[in-house]
Amino acid sequence: MDLLTGDNLIELIKTAGYIGIFAIVFAESGLFVGFFLPGDSLLFTAGLLASQGYFDIAWLVFLIFMGAIIGDNVGYAFGRSVGPKLFKREDSILFHKKNLVRARDFYEKYGSMTIILARFIPVVRTFAPIVAGIGKMKYKTFVFYNIFGGFLWSFGLTLSGYYLTKVIPNAESYISWIIVLIIIISVIPAIWHILKEHYSKK
Repeated sequence: MDLLTGDNLIELIKTAGYIGIFAIVFAESGLFVGFFLPGDSLLFTAGLLASQGYFDIAWLVFLIFMGAIIGDNVGYAFGRSVGPKLFKREDSILFHKKNLVRARDFYEKYGSMTIILARFIPVVRTFAPIVAGIGKMKYKTFVFYNIFGGFLWSFGLTLSGYYLTKVIPNAESYISWIIVLIIIISVIPAIWHILKEHYSKK
């Protein structure tokens, strides 16, 4: 879930720079401890800042894309090596088994498409590659969906932020509200999925 908003997120991105943004995307994409890091709002805001000259958009999108792809590969390898043992792990501050179970249920329902769909669902996108590894999805299949989903997510959100100022004059003046809106939009798929599952069991 995206926890950083408004000016705090802007300052984080400016301070982190290219390497920091890459590291955050990498951690959120493939390390189960990265589920709390900003995702959708990070990409969108970084793109908006690039439109103001803080970043080169080409380098920014490339690094975000690579962070997403490499992070998912690490998550897949971790899940494949650890396997079902991860489901027996006790909850801790950074690990909650319910998040893993949620990703597993999503994977069982949508199969390989989970790797694409999960990109746009906070928390699930962190655990989806791990579950794919646990489920022993064929690596070639995983790589295909990983690249395709990573492309849609990284290019789509980052470029949306970049071109926003061309659509909405002085968009940077409303960035705090825009980030909040992006966060709300990003959690809608998760809420929809939870409600759908809840009512389907009745």
